[in-house]
Amino acid sequence: MAPAANPIASSVMQFTPFSSVVQPAFWHELTKLKIDVLKLSQEAVTIYGTYSIGRSVTDRETGKEVTLGCNLSLGGDAFSKEADVKPPPHSVIVRGSLKNFNTIEDFKNANKQEIFNEAAKQMWATMDETGDASHLSQFLLITFADLKKYKYYYWFAFPAFISNPPWEKVGEWQPATEVIPVKGLENIHASMHSASILSTTASKLPQAIASSMLAKPSANDTNIYETAPLEKFSEFFEGTPTSQRIVIFSDPSAHVQYAGWPLRNILTYIQQRHTDVAALSETKPLNIVAWRDVEVADPGAKWRSLVIKTYVSAQPKDGLAQTVPGALGWERNAAGKLGPRMADLAPMMDPTKLADQAVDLNLKLMRWRVLPGLDLEKVSGTKCLLLGAGTLGCYVARTLMAWGVRKITFLDSARVSFSNPVRQPLFEFEDCLDGGKPKAATAAARLRKIFPGIDAEGHELAIPMPGHPIPSQSVEQTKRDVAKLIKLVDDHDAMFLLMDSRESRWLPTVLGAVKGKIVINCALGFDTYLVMRHGARETIAAGSGTARLGCYYCNDIVAPADSLKDQTLDQMCTVTRPGLAAIASATAVELLVSVLQHPKGINAPSPPPATSNASNQQRAPENDDSHTVLGIVPHQLRGYLARFNNMLITGGAFGNCTGCSEPILNAYEKDGFPMLLKVFNELGYLEKISGLDKLHDAGDAAMESVDWDEDED
Repeated sequence: MAPAANPIASSVMQFTPFSSVVQPAFWHELTKLKIDVLKLSQEAVTIYGTYSIGRSVTDRETGKEVTLGCNLSLGGDAFSKEADVKPPPHSVIVRGSLKNFNTIEDFKNANKQEIFNEAAKQMWATMDETGDASHLSQFLLITFADLKKYKYYYWFAFPAFISNPPWEKVGEWQPATEVIPVKGLENIHASMHSASILSTTASKLPQAIASSMLAKPSANDTNIYETAPLEKFSEFFEGTPTSQRIVIFSDPSAHVQYAGWPLRNILTYIQQRHTDVAALSETKPLNIVAWRDVEVADPGAKWRSLVIKTYVSAQPKDGLAQTVPGALGWERNAAGKLGPRMADLAPMMDPTKLADQAVDLNLKLMRWRVLPGLDLEKVSGTKCLLLGAGTLGCYVARTLMAWGVRKITFLDSARVSFSNPVRQPLFEFEDCLDGGKPKAATAAARLRKIFPGIDAEGHELAIPMPGHPIPSQSVEQTKRDVAKLIKLVDDHDAMFLLMDSRESRWLPTVLGAVKGKIVINCALGFDTYLVMRHGARETIAAGSGTARLGCYYCNDIVAPADSLKDQTLDQMCTVTRPGLAAIASATAVELLVSVLQHPKGINAPSPPPATSNASNQQRAPENDDSHTVLGIVPHQLRGYLARFNNMLITGGAFGNCTGCSEPILNAYEKDGFPMLLKVFNELGYLEKISGLDKLHDAGDAAMESVDWDEDED
């Protein structure tokens, strides 16, 4: 009797689990997705990660090989469309599912086992229904993004089905050259990177290297190896001896005894889908090659890929198991425990970038629940020119920044005085010393200090005014000042008239009308204020289908003149209740934003007149043409602090207005600076070209023609 054969040594297969590596760019993209797309949605989103061939490095001090981690990486392109995915060299793309929670409590209290089981169930169903091997390596990522502190809580899972009984190995891992000749390894290397192999996968993902593949010796030459996709297992290996059947997978592990995590589901796939052909047993094991060669080895050099024989002692008898087997795969944290990790990006981010994103965050949150139709990009892209850097100018600038406006320019000729800092929030005590710093430049510098992302500048310039004659020696300087003002108006989209005197608003009013700019006017009394938007000029408003609205001067029957002459100190200074400027300034900015949200912009109609004071305070109905996502777009708001109420007023354009009537605008367009010089120097010139003088004459004549009855004693 022949002696019994020695038993073949066997042990359970072991695998190196994935470790996640998340690039900062991924968290930046998640931030954008959360703010702009997901908002309050907690629906799962498809993402993509990659893993590369396992690598090891040589320790320079000890000369020993040090294996690198079995890593799955996520970068900034994780949210790209499938067709746009561009994997790094020698890497495999893996589909994943991201579920982001709205609060840290939701993240902590989520039924994570249920989420995991559902993901495993879907993987199993896909394998059952399609046989698509591209779904064997998938991952799950649950997150909570604290967008104010830039802290990201996350937990990865890499579902892998549990084989019962487990797969066992016959012997130990050994170099692939022990089983496959060098020529065969070269064939396999070429196929792993071959477009023909990659394009046959059901996923059609643009892999840089195949995730798995089959190989066997050619019938004509055993040194040459033929290859096929994993899905072709039964067909490809039909009639091939078990010893010649080789399953190859791109191995992200570099450990000498443990294969990478993807092998677990590959073995389950073979066991469940190709049981009859596989016919595995301890005496007829399957050859598994852990592919670890990025390049073809030089002649005489060592190939890194390893091979092992493995089998499972029990096979499903009726094809795919009817119930989903158990699965495992939650990643352990840095402490080695099952639990989430946290990425804190704040320390590594540019503070300027942090501030920029924080400004946008506060605004974009408004679109989550309240105003999904709010066009923030239109607001942030509006370039604003502030004429006046005093109390109104400071408050307007701060409110514009709060709305995300990135371009603000100040124009003012004054300097900071000791009375300013307590009322004007962009100035400090030091700005008053040595005669005071220029207001415009100082205010712009302070905006940049508050928010470095702002494009702010200041110009020191005195605006020429009607009724303020220009001395002959100052004409050229005035001409340069006007040219500079015209350029500033050209370079901006909206103007705020925030000056102290009535006549200083005249030239900007004319320029705004001629150039079709949005003009917001803000003026203060002791406990009253006026905020209004100027209507478009007649030639622009004519085609809008809305009534033309008036400007600041349309209610006047006299031309603007020198209002500062012979004034006492209290009359020259704007004496107001301290809180009034902030209220009026905020209202002015809100009016601009409302205009920007209206499809007709500068031609937005004013709401219809109210029938009562109560209804005057209510929003217009949504079907009203004056309505925007923010509500109505009034023409004028007159506020009364003594009564704590506002009055909405609509004022039509005046055909003889000295600021926006066509005769005035046409005269400016025809003559330019010489016309302006006459306005500055000659009393009555504005009345003459606007027609106000004739209106006055007609009024006087009418008064004289009245037959006044006098009572006799």
